[in-house]
Amino acid sequence: MKCMYINNDGAGFADYIEIPEGTTVAQLFAQRVPGGQPSDYLIRVNRQPAVADQVLEAGDRISFTPTKIEGACPA
Repeated sequence: MKCMYINNDGAGFADYIEIPEGTTVAQLFAQRVPGGQPSDYLIRVNRQPAVADQVLEAGDRISFTPTKIEGACPA
């Protein structure tokens, strides 16, 4: 099925991706952000916060936005 993936890590980009039916948010995160910790990202589906076991549907917009920026000074 086709979904829009928005990667806000680094320069960021958006693109349509093909994923298997029944893919969860956690599975897609593990594929797209290998070694990443979900707690370090704001994970949204269709602009709404998402849970790890949420099953993605055709046409969903998924975004992974880091909450910690490498090299930034703590406030």
